[in-house]
Amino acid sequence: MEPHDPSLPANVRLARDARISGPNAFKRFVSRREFAITLGARSHADGVHFAIGVEGRVAIGEDCYLNDCILLVEQEIRIGNHVMIGWGATIADSDFHPTAPLERVEDAIALAEGRARPPIPSKPVTIGDDVYIGPACTILKGVSIGEGAFVEPGSVVTRDVPAGARVRGNPAVLVQADQAKPCRA
Repeated sequence: MEPHDPSLPANVRLARDARISGPNAFKRFVSRREFAITLGARSHADGVHFAIGVEGRVAIGEDCYLNDCILLVEQEIRIGNHVMIGWGATIADSDFHPTAPLERVEDAIALAEGRARPPIPSKPVTIGDDVYIGPACTILKGVSIGEGAFVEPGSVVTRDVPAGARVRGNPAVLVQADQAKPCRA
């Protein structure tokens, strides 16, 4: 990792030639983790919104490009090397509000009154190397996307995607398995 950039929060680490740009990147960033965000060499997070809770962290590998997407993190999102994530994509490791109606009302009241909220389940999201996530996709909590997978634009991924698979739809379904592995120069 490079020396810390003083224009970034103290717990954000960028490797050589990595970049985070955009006016609202840290608007909802409250992580207290020592390394809340790590960005690998030559990776760029352009216009990415990092909404990271107190215990959340994001690890992004080398040579990645994330464009105008949202990372909602209470626990952890891990992104491998050579990953592209398109504009309007959202990756979330939590539901962020209860799913049961009565609990949702109680949560809203707690938020309005500044009281402690009920615990909300979260599960890490893992994205393997050489993955493409198209524009306007949603990746939900607990999902693991295997190496070399291709997620078609607009897909909602609610379950694991095998390595080399191509998925699309809402919810995303397997379109093609075992694509050819990517070739790098």
